[in-house]
Amino acid sequence: MTGSDFTPRVFSGIQPSGGLTLGNYLGALKRFVDMQDAATHECIYCMVDLHAVTVWQDPVALKASTREAAAAFMAAGIDPARSILFNQSQVPQHAQLAWVFNCVARMGWMGRMTQWKDKAGKNTENASLGLFAYPALMAADILVYHATHVPVGDDQKQHLELTRDIAAKFNHDFGVDFFPITEPVIEGPATRVMSLRDGTKKMSKSDPSDMSRINMSDDADTIAQKFRKARTDPEPLPDSYEGLKDRPEARNLVDIYAALSGRSTEDIMNEVAGWQWGQFKPHLAEAAVATLAPITDEMTRFMNDPAEIDRILGEGAGRAEEIAAPILTRTYDIMGMVASR
Repeated sequence: MTGSDFTPRVFSGIQPSGGLTLGNYLGALKRFVDMQDAATHECIYCMVDLHAVTVWQDPVALKASTREAAAAFMAAGIDPARSILFNQSQVPQHAQLAWVFNCVARMGWMGRMTQWKDKAGKNTENASLGLFAYPALMAADILVYHATHVPVGDDQKQHLELTRDIAAKFNHDFGVDFFPITEPVIEGPATRVMSLRDGTKKMSKSDPSDMSRINMSDDADTIAQKFRKARTDPEPLPDSYEGLKDRPEARNLVDIYAALSGRSTEDIMNEVAGWQWGQFKPHLAEAAVATLAPITDEMTRFMNDPAEIDRILGEGAGRAEEIAAPILTRTYDIMGMVASR
């Protein structure tokens, strides 16, 4: 069964475990807004706080980060009246379906997840069971809404493939066409924004170097300084995007500029061919400030009213549960679980 047999529905989320970066905006939030505004799919977006606690979180910081992420969604353009916005832990069906999927997924599938290997490292005996099993929870996040499409970065593509495998195995095991085979949406420049210090690594809020990333809370001077000091190479910019193939830092900055300006990479290359980095970087910083400054101001406005954020998330959770509850009930029925209510 394909996604086309289901109501077109988008699901995605962001983990609230620290401040958001330019990578979160370009790789996720901007795309979420575009899909909302296209009005071709019902859009469900959440702060995946259950994923955050696969490693220890300070309770006060987690609550603040969840509200900050919600503020960022809305400041970037997510309208809670047109999209469903909530935090994951308020909708219990996510965790309930995750248990079902823990029983469908195979240990070998989970062990092959590259993010498990990266995050657990050599000390797998000390990693939490949740960290190992969280791709099954991610599958539940998506399939508890029968989501047909998920906007993801390249680094999450493997987890979406696992979601498709789990859906297919459940459907096969029980002889049904119940869960959709969800399609990834991976498109456009800067779907994976890389570190400003190492173009082979993803821009991350967990990187110990603050110079490796543009935070959504950075002011104009800080943004300009970070781009000015961003690692590049001594060569000028080429006249085609293909010329950046073996230049990861250069390619990353061009991708960021293209995404911020809403133009194709080839269009950008036609403009900047032959430029030195001292000429290019100020243009990049200016584009970043123009994009982020109004979002940061709006985030601050939302964060000044945490009760309103909580109200919006609670209302969104209620709307989300209206979709999730009957899907979980039907899942239990397919499996032969007796429901008394």
